[in-house]
Amino acid sequence: MRTKNITFGLLTLLTASAACGQNWTETKVGNWTKVTNKGGKTIGYSTASGVKLLTDKGFAFKDLNKNGKLDKYEDWRLSVDERAKDLASKMTIDQIAGLMLYSRHQPIPAAAGGPFAGTYGGKIFAQSGVKASDLSDQQKAFLTNDNLRHVLITSVQSPEIAAEWNNNAQALVEGIGVGIPINSSSDPRHGTRADAEYNAGAGGSISMWPGSLGLAATFNPDAVKRFGQIAATEYRALGIATALSPQVDLATDPRWNRVSGTFGEDPQLATDMARAYIDGFQTSYGANEITGGWGYHSVNAMVKHWPGGGSGEGGRDAHYGYGKYAVYPGKNFETAFIPFLNGAFKLNGKTGTAAAVMPYYTISYGQDKKYGENVGNSYSKYIIHDLLRTKYNYDGVVCTDWLITADETAVDVFLTGKSWGVEKLTVAERHYKILMNGVDQFGGNNESGPVMEAYKMGVKEHGESFMRTRFEQSAVRLLRNIFRVGLFENPYLDPQVSQKSVGTPEYMKVGYQTQLESVVMLKNKAKALPLAKGKTVYIPKQFTPAGRNFLGMETPEKLAYPVNLNIVKKYFNITDNPAEADYALVFIQSPNSGGGYNSADAKAGGTGYVPVSLQYGDYTAKGTRDPSMAGGDPMETFTNRTYNGKTAKTINSTDLNMVKETYAKMNGKPVIVALNMSNPTVVSEFEGQSNAILVHFGVQDQALMDILTGVHEPSALLPMQMPADMKTVEAQAEDVPRDMSCYKDSEGNTYDFGFGLNWKGVIRDARTAKYKQSVLSAK
Repeated sequence: MRTKNITFGLLTLLTASAACGQNWTETKVGNWTKVTNKGGKTIGYSTASGVKLLTDKGFAFKDLNKNGKLDKYEDWRLSVDERAKDLASKMTIDQIAGLMLYSRHQPIPAAAGGPFAGTYGGKIFAQSGVKASDLSDQQKAFLTNDNLRHVLITSVQSPEIAAEWNNNAQALVEGIGVGIPINSSSDPRHGTRADAEYNAGAGGSISMWPGSLGLAATFNPDAVKRFGQIAATEYRALGIATALSPQVDLATDPRWNRVSGTFGEDPQLATDMARAYIDGFQTSYGANEITGGWGYHSVNAMVKHWPGGGSGEGGRDAHYGYGKYAVYPGKNFETAFIPFLNGAFKLNGKTGTAAAVMPYYTISYGQDKKYGENVGNSYSKYIIHDLLRTKYNYDGVVCTDWLITADETAVDVFLTGKSWGVEKLTVAERHYKILMNGVDQFGGNNESGPVMEAYKMGVKEHGESFMRTRFEQSAVRLLRNIFRVGLFENPYLDPQVSQKSVGTPEYMKVGYQTQLESVVMLKNKAKALPLAKGKTVYIPKQFTPAGRNFLGMETPEKLAYPVNLNIVKKYFNITDNPAEADYALVFIQSPNSGGGYNSADAKAGGTGYVPVSLQYGDYTAKGTRDPSMAGGDPMETFTNRTYNGKTAKTINSTDLNMVKETYAKMNGKPVIVALNMSNPTVVSEFEGQSNAILVHFGVQDQALMDILTGVHEPSALLPMQMPADMKTVEAQAEDVPRDMSCYKDSEGNTYDFGFGLNWKGVIRDARTAKYKQSVLSAK
């Protein structure tokens, strides 16, 4: 017997008949119904989905496939494996094919234009009259027609809107087929808004933390684990149950444009941070635990990028055809495995191992000694089947990086297909090759058609039984990650609770404290820091030239203050006249010379290949590798990608001019430089014109002010080496960590891995004792 809801004013009383032996009660939460099983799982369902409840021994269950009986997969009393295997056996091939898809990026609401555009009844959101939480036409199509169940969420208007969208999407899929819930995911979304003000009572749309390099700079795995726990709680409040992180690639080449997403270049540090991060995200405790550490606060971690993506030749990146090759001049291929094998796959927490793995785009050139293939990592039988699946016995989900099965359209475009090494195969053949290696899922693919074609190819080659078994193997892996975080029981959210659970004052406080602990002090000549509050400071404006972002979209020219002056005014008086100032504060970014390819050079008849520079001034490569170790692309008529004799121009070279001009204007008064560092930087160009240097990896302006004025003492350490010059950058091997000659400053300090200052001087503590020892070698 169901309960009745008897409402008196604002009070709802739940009554149940004990005579029926019923152990559950039911209540409405917005547009869904919550069912509380006494001594069992709480479940949620939408009446709009057509799902009914089943009862067994006094407990309630959802009849997800609407067959009127309790199937094993619907029985929350059974183990995850038993339920996943039962459901996989009941699914059609079309349904499994849909489960293998991972959507393209989905902003909520959908964008009006650009690569992530969407419509509502054929109209853009602003003209549609719908709610921000409604599903777009495209979302309804891929959820319904293609059976897609893994959705990549990007921007959300608010936590409340995210929760409402989640409920709408879950109600739709609950009524389709066998009722598999959506497993939404996110790329890292806890970065800072530099100009946002922090105070002890502040809440926000989500808590703000330093980037991955900043977390690494704390050299404190406990802080990273705490981040994971908080981030997971906020993710679940947004309806997100999978994190497309952490990125544990070793930043063995300092020029790589994805260094900022890593935990640095040291294998031991990256390993410890990976383990802490994933334990934080995946582990639920107490009443929130379902079984084996998994539960209602757990978020599946998709660790990336197997087998390591940080060794692109010349520092180039494999999102582009010009960076498709990873090279190993130091014969150091297996060192990049360490954060996976000893960290992500050997957790301290009860969940044991990362729930999922994403291989990188790169061709690990010359590393497949068994089959002799030079293909993208997801296409490599050696790297996926022989190493990851067989040698290292990984049985979690393996998901490709985004768009690897699509056709390449240009060597220098970000949003193009990245079918590196298999460009001559059809789209369906690419899917088939990937599946037969042991990969389960296709990133950025919304259409199930090519997966179905791949299935038919397998049936033709191996027979129906073989391919059915292969598909069910992937289905079980994918379903496990949905079952163990409780989505089959209740995928619904209370939007009001979500609004209060994200960016709480407690979470904002811990995030801000971690920001403070992530700032490295490199230089403090004559104890220039800390600065006295209330003094007068000069802050030069920063010039940003017009250009294009990584998606190829135009960005305008800009001249503006690089910090929020309203925040600075709470610490200092501000003047535009250096003669009136006691100090100068100069805020700069790492040099940005682009990704190592010049489209104009290619159009003019050159190869297009230029150096990636880590200095602000023009850099011309002399005596560098020629010919290149790897090369070849269907869009090119040559294979030698050397850039010897070519010049790189830095987009933000004016940052260096800003330091030098300020130094001259201050006429001997202290100049403090704050460097927002995304890559190791050749600081020799400006170190002599600065009295103090702070390095940070994306923090709020206020955190820098607190460090500058002594509210917080610097404690962070460099998670990577700072090169003496570009000559040592060129001499280092792309695959070898900590192999550069480091810069030595005017105070006699060497900017090596693990270096940092506090008010007393060079930091030497338990962290430096542990991590500054010789680099771990691969076992």
